[in-house]
Amino acid sequence: MAILKSTMQEQVAAAIAAIEPNDRPVTTFHTITGPSPWLMNELGLIGQLFVKYYFVTLTERVVVIHKAARMSNRPKELVHVIPLDQARASISDVRRNTLWSSLRFQLPGEPKPTRLNIGRYWRAEMDVFTAGLLGGGAAVPGQGQAPVANPYQTPSA
Repeated sequence: MAILKSTMQEQVAAAIAAIEPNDRPVTTFHTITGPSPWLMNELGLIGQLFVKYYFVTLTERVVVIHKAARMSNRPKELVHVIPLDQARASISDVRRNTLWSSLRFQLPGEPKPTRLNIGRYWRAEMDVFTAGLLGGGAAVPGQGQAPVANPYQTPSA
């Protein structure tokens, strides 16, 4: 049973290496689907019927989504492999909160974007993921960084 974040990330990296040995993971995070983790917690076991657990990994070429085992936190079967260009168009409504952050991601074959809830434990990885897809930093090696305006420079007339 994987408890440490590093152990879970190693297991996901091994699963990705098995399907694509030449691709390297940039960041991986654990996520829970569903409306709100707070609401699902209040509903107890009934609430667990409405959520799915995933590992989302940004690699140098694609976004890989694995199902996560509920009890052991190990990556299970591969669900989606999404090219970076398509993934950039699929992410929306990124909300960074104190305990539970969320974003919406359009999964292939789904009629509307799926809400992915990310716990505080994985927030740094979510930040790298969103920066890699939406810009704001060179999170993906080889990806050009957009020029940033210097806020201290006075505009030229």
